[in-house]
Amino acid sequence: MATQVTATANTQRTSSFLRTAIALQTLTIFLQAISAGLLLTSTYGATLHSVGARVMYGASMLYVLAAVLAWKPGGGSPRPVLHATGFLALASVQVVVGIAHVPAVHLPLGVLMFGLSVLALARR
Repeated sequence: MATQVTATANTQRTSSFLRTAIALQTLTIFLQAISAGLLLTSTYGATLHSVGARVMYGASMLYVLAAVLAWKPGGGSPRPVLHATGFLALASVQVVVGIAHVPAVHLPLGVLMFGLSVLALARR
């Protein structure tokens, strides 16, 4: 009985961590959209967007970590790991395309990433 209670507590904790990681990722992508607007209208927008890109990439890595922790020790489904890994791949492409200054790909990919992140958050 004690083992079952401990397993349930661990599952809830890892699920909560996963939900928090997805929420953080969604928030950072939303803030990237705001800083992209500032990039076009102010002198400090480029700095904010650059710093925000690093934070967003870190949030994507945290999402992968949370998904792995929810899967392996928590005994959950491996599906969130695949979603998180795919999202990290999209974030990597986004960074490369942003550095290369290709807004025709960078902007739609950012909108797609935000939509996918909101969808992942709604599923949790």
